[in-house]
Amino acid sequence: MHHSEATRDIFIAGLRNAHAMESQALAVIDTQLGRLESYPEMISMLQQHRHETEGQIARLDQIFEGLGESASTFKDTAMSAMGSMQAMGHALAGDEILKNHMADYMFEHFEIAAYTSLITMAQSMGHSSALPLLQQNLAEEQRFQQMLLDSLPAVTEKFLQRTASGQKADV
Repeated sequence: MHHSEATRDIFIAGLRNAHAMESQALAVIDTQLGRLESYPEMISMLQQHRHETEGQIARLDQIFEGLGESASTFKDTAMSAMGSMQAMGHALAGDEILKNHMADYMFEHFEIAAYTSLITMAQSMGHSSALPLLQQNLAEEQRFQQMLLDSLPAVTEKFLQRTASGQKADV
């Protein structure tokens, strides 16, 4: 199937956005890891996902190499969406741990949508070598999203217990 340069450019732009998105995810995870000493179960989840995120960036770099392109010139266009999702998460809850948990959950939806779109592009363009790499990234994001949702009740309960007992509850 023949595809125009424009189609290829759209795919590469999407890959660059995904790369920027994952780089931003690392920065957000690192910020949160520094502030969660009262929530060891969250620290463990975030450390695992941080490791996965580094692998996702490496897979994206592998796709760029296969296309003869580089991720190094990307712009952080996806990050305005990240900022607005974090702001929305922060408007929903009055405390840091729950706000961050909700913002992380929303960002996972954004990442899942981004990889779903990239997989569709790769299939359409016949970039079969990119598919398993993108699908692995997608599967990891879906798994982390489910972990965040599954852990939200326990984190909320712990927050309420810490608040009721007069402990600093948000981190």
